[in-house]
Amino acid sequence: QVQLVESGGGLVQPGGSLRLSCAASGSIFSINFMGWYRQAPGKQRELVARIITGGSTNYADSVKGRFTISRDNAENTVYLQMNSLKPEDTAVYYCNAAGYYSDYTDPFRSWGQGTQVTVSS
Repeated sequence: QVQLVESGGGLVQPGGSLRLSCAASGSIFSINFMGWYRQAPGKQRELVARIITGGSTNYADSVKGRFTISRDNAENTVYLQMNSLKPEDTAVYYCNAAGYYSDYTDPFRSWGQGTQVTVSS
């Protein structure tokens, strides 16, 4: 089992900033990518950003220029720096990771429990 523990959500005013963190622990041989998804009430879960081993990143168009994803490979931790937050960023944010447990024949994909981000005045 690979556990993902998120932190850093909360309530912030429009234009404010938050930083989310997600630490992976457990039986991990390697991690291919780590990322963040979000789900707002009544909407489908969507990709926000992800970072691949080696440093390549992908962002949803709605967050480009405002959010930055980074990763500490040694600590199996991923961060999401969110600036210039808007009310439409309000959602539950989920950490996601995929890789291998013990060798390259034993893949995993895990989700965190989610952390609420609310942007409101």
